[in-house]
Amino acid sequence: MSHALKIDFVSDISCPWCAIGLAALELALNQLQGEVSAELHLQPFELNPQMPPGGQDIAEHLTQKYGSTPEQQAQIRATIAQRGADVGFEFNAAGRGRIYNTFDAHRLLHWAGVQAPHKQLALKKALLVACHRQSQAMDSTEVLLAAVASVGLDRGRAQTILSSDEFAAEVRAAQAFYTRQGIHSVPAVIINDRHLISGGQPPAVFAQALQQLAQEQEPQA
Repeated sequence: MSHALKIDFVSDISCPWCAIGLAALELALNQLQGEVSAELHLQPFELNPQMPPGGQDIAEHLTQKYGSTPEQQAQIRATIAQRGADVGFEFNAAGRGRIYNTFDAHRLLHWAGVQAPHKQLALKKALLVACHRQSQAMDSTEVLLAAVASVGLDRGRAQTILSSDEFAAEVRAAQAFYTRQGIHSVPAVIINDRHLISGGQPPAVFAQALQQLAQEQEPQA
């Protein structure tokens, strides 16, 4: 068995393709169990760092940001729902309603990564479900604390973090690092700090890349 591959999954809670990409990557890793081992680190990226508290209507936001029409948005939603179903991630059929700033969610994910790395992935998945399946307000302290408690992390500690600016500098530094590396869209999957796979790819694409990279790093006999 070769050394574990280091995987940095750079993403934002509010990105539906990130939910699809993470589910697909997990399926690929499960498929390669016993053949490829990996250490997964969830890294922050904010699609809407300037989003004010309370968020913005999603249709209005998409029209402003991308110039898309309601018809185009409905078509993309249908595509996303189908791609989610293919990898076992269920999206809310009615859509999300609003889009929110996710900086506090990233601070909690950073805390989990430092204090309880084995629970970071579970927290990320709970936040993705709250956002995309339950259409929750992702800048709400209550919503974030419920996600924390649901995966067995310390709710009181999380409350303390949210009521301060703890881990804000670390999250900003990580975001700046990935921007400097040329990451401008997510999900971005970086393997061993040098191989990039962009977008919510199907499991087979991840599996093939991981297999190949694991073989390449096996010590030569």
